Amino acid sequence: SSSSENEWEDYEPVSSSSVSVSSSSESDEKETFTDSRDGQTYKYVKIGNQVWMAENLNYETANSYCYNDSTENCKKYGRLYTWEATLNACPEGWHLPTNEEFETLISNVGGEEYAAELLKSTTGWQTGNGIDKYGFNVLPAGYRNYYGGIFSDAGERANFWSATEFNENLAYYLDFHYHKASLSSNY
Repeated sequence: SSSSENEWEDYEPVSSSSVSVSSSSESDEKETFTDSRDGQTYKYVKIGNQVWMAENLNYETANSYCYNDSTENCKKYGRLYTWEATLNACPEGWHLPTNEEFETLISNVGGEEYAAELLKSTTGWQTGNGIDKYGFNVLPAGYRNYYGGIFSDAGERANFWSATEFNENLAYYLDFHYHKASLSSNY
């Protein structure tokens, strides 16, 4: 999701947030906002000229899921969404980032080679914890397979949908792996 008020195949990845703002200074402080739909509070962080949610969205919609159907996993990781569900899941004033916005994020943290390591949380990954240099705090939430609802890779992987379609059947997403420091968009 992205915010204009406060200036993220087969997988059903978690969502993320982005928005452009006029200020160019970076901040390590995390601000918060409350989703008026359900009262949940989320952290957000500014990286470059963008503001990103620093927590995975946990707003229940049709075609959104808790890992292994456990509400405890929703509390820990946020929800897993189909791409279509993600398009309408963001709180008011926020939007699902485009692939171009993801590319800007990657550029703002120094490029593809170490972007995942710099954005991943410092704990929770099977191996290869990140250093969370920017407060983005990517958690290894895993995914839910589109074909049959099988959950997989919690502790090992996190995926963030973009709003950009590749074609009528595929959309771009960011794919974080426990064993990779690099990051790029896929479809």
